[in-house]
Amino acid sequence: MNIIKLIKPLLCLSLLAIASCAVKENKRTNEEIFFADPTIYVEGGKYYLTGTKNREPLGFAMLESKDLKNWKTPGADSLYMILKREDTYAGDKGIWAPQILKEDGDYYMTYTSNEQTCIAKAKSLWGPYKMSSNNPIDLSEKNIDSYLFKDDNGTYYLYHVRFNKGNYLWVSEYDFETGKIKPNTLSKVFNKTQDWEDTPNYESNPIMEGPTVIKMNDKYYLFYSANHFRNIDYGVGYATSDSPYGPWVKNTENPIIHRTIVGENGSGHGDIFKGLDDKLYYVYHTHNSDSTVVPRRTRIVPLNLKWNSSKKMYDITADKDNVIIPKIMR
Repeated sequence: MNIIKLIKPLLCLSLLAIASCAVKENKRTNEEIFFADPTIYVEGGKYYLTGTKNREPLGFAMLESKDLKNWKTPGADSLYMILKREDTYAGDKGIWAPQILKEDGDYYMTYTSNEQTCIAKAKSLWGPYKMSSNNPIDLSEKNIDSYLFKDDNGTYYLYHVRFNKGNYLWVSEYDFETGKIKPNTLSKVFNKTQDWEDTPNYESNPIMEGPTVIKMNDKYYLFYSANHFRNIDYGVGYATSDSPYGPWVKNTENPIIHRTIVGENGSGHGDIFKGLDDKLYYVYHTHNSDSTVVPRRTRIVPLNLKWNSSKKMYDITADKDNVIIPKIMR
C-alpha cells in the first residue's frame, strides 16, 4: 500500500474539516445584537445587557459580557428570558425600554408595557422579574420610557414620558414603599427648543424620550433622545441642572450622538453606565440599515468628559472613533 497516497486525502479532509469549523466558529461569534432601547447594568466585574426585542417571545432577554464586545447567555441557552409577557401588566404588546437597579438587596426593573410604566422585582439579577401587583406605577394617564434616578439623599425620581400632541419628558418623586409616584411632585422637564429635536425627515409630533440621569460634582445631567425613532435624525442630546426638577439648560452643542457623528441612522434611546475602567459609556440603538429601520442594532460608544472651569461642569461628547459593535457568541 502506498502510504503517501493514503495520507494525502486524509490530510485534505482534515484541513477541510478545520476550515469548516473555523467558518462555523466565526459565524457563532459574529452575530450582532438586536436590542432596541438598550440598557447595561454593571456588577461583579461583568456587564449585563437587555433591551426591547419586539418579537416573540415578548419580554426581556439578558446577555452578559466581560469586555462589552463579546456577549453570551448563561449555560447553553440561546435566549435567556428575565421577564416574560405573562408576568407583566396586560403584556400582549408594547413591552419595551427596561432599566435595572438594585435597592435593599433586591433587583428591580422599570419598563413600559402597553404604554404604562411598570416595575417588577427579583431576588436575582437574572430574574425572573415579576410585578408585586398587576397595576402600573401611574394609571392616571399613559406614560412610557421610565428611568429611576436615586439622589445622594436616597430620594428616587422617576423620569418618564407623557403624551400631549407629542412626547414630552416629565419627572416626579417615586415612593418605593407604595410603588407609586407622588402626584403633587409631578413636573414637566422642558419643551422642544432646539432645531435638531424636530427635523422634517419623518413627519410626526415633537418627540423627546428615553431619559437617563446621572449626577457629577453636584450637577445633574439629563440625556434624552429626540425625533421619531423612524427618523434618520433620531439622536441624543443632554441638559444640565442644579436640581432634579430643573430648570434644565440644554447643551448648545446638541446632539452628541447622531448619524452625522457616529455614522448610522436613527442613533438614540439608550442608557449611560460606568464601565469597569471607570469611564462613562452610552449604549443605544441604530436603524437596521440606510433603507430599513427594524430590527434595530445595538451600539456602545465611550463618552469624552472635559471639565469646563467657567461653567463648573463637564462638556460631554461621544468618542465617535471608538464605537463598539457588540456581538453575541452562540
